[in-house]
Amino acid sequence: MACVGESNGLTFWVAEQKDYEDVMSISVNIYGGNDYLPHRYSDWMTEPDRVVILGRKDSKLVALESGFVVDEGRTLLVEGLRVCASERGRGVAGEIQRFADQYMQQLYPTLRTKRQTMSDYHSSESTKSLAKFTELGRRAILSFTGDGKSFNGFISHLKNKLNSTTGLDKAVSVQQMVPLEDAHHLKNILLDPELPKRVQLPGGVIIQDWQPFQPIKGNLEILARRNLTWLVNKLEKPNFLSFYTPPYPIAFDGGSLRFNIDMFGTDLDSAKRAFVSHFEKVMEKGLLTGKIMIHVFLDQSLWKEMKEFCAGETGLKLWREYWEQVIMERDVRGGAEGKRESNM
Repeated sequence: MACVGESNGLTFWVAEQKDYEDVMSISVNIYGGNDYLPHRYSDWMTEPDRVVILGRKDSKLVALESGFVVDEGRTLLVEGLRVCASERGRGVAGEIQRFADQYMQQLYPTLRTKRQTMSDYHSSESTKSLAKFTELGRRAILSFTGDGKSFNGFISHLKNKLNSTTGLDKAVSVQQMVPLEDAHHLKNILLDPELPKRVQLPGGVIIQDWQPFQPIKGNLEILARRNLTWLVNKLEKPNFLSFYTPPYPIAFDGGSLRFNIDMFGTDLDSAKRAFVSHFEKVMEKGLLTGKIMIHVFLDQSLWKEMKEFCAGETGLKLWREYWEQVIMERDVRGGAEGKRESNM
């Protein structure tokens, strides 16, 4: 692959499968062991409308950024930004972001916005660049670690809690969440123009494992590729929507599985039932073995009570106190963009 650009001592290249080891070498200890890229890199190389840009200095890989075009060609999702340890704080992140923006706009002239998600902790360099963005919304993140062997007891414990509050003595209380296994039902619910308001989508977008999508027809194929398991509290005009992403391997604690659950809505009872139902589904498939890192993304109003709901059973530990996922967006159209970039 030929060099596609250069700036301030950096050369830029479109990533290929053969670059995997170099990419992993600049990704050591990133995200506290929660890095998804080792698992997803190969898929990124073949995913439609995704371009992964590499930055090199003196032939050495020093930075990476991925751009993914969604929302029927209107939005650029930025993911995976990373810089090798020796070059951090030297403006490399800004250089690769500027180049990647320009390169993607040349490839996709229909782009209107740039969107990304991040945690509520920012470095000073990223905080400076975020001055150009508008915050669309936030969700709380409830994070646990545990061992797959303990989850049968954990789920039984949560079922007992649910039943004690409802007065029921059977697990039927958990089964009231409705699985969305029919593509037609799922499509009708996601494309309902009233859905964003009913389930309080932050910024009007569905966030799947840190990727924010508008609930429009052009994104349904992307979501279908994710092999998600969907739940709603009712088929007609649901006010609570949830899904989980199949667990995938990460480096945390010498090797773990990362299990992400996304929730939309503010009904606490539905959140509890969805949490238990998701665990039952994934355990039935035998997907939770060994050490597990669990992240539940939910409305801020639910964090404290969901934390208390999950407490009281050995084998599961809170990994981190309250933290948030932030959804950011900015316009990338017209001459004003060039003026904004010059201030970076």
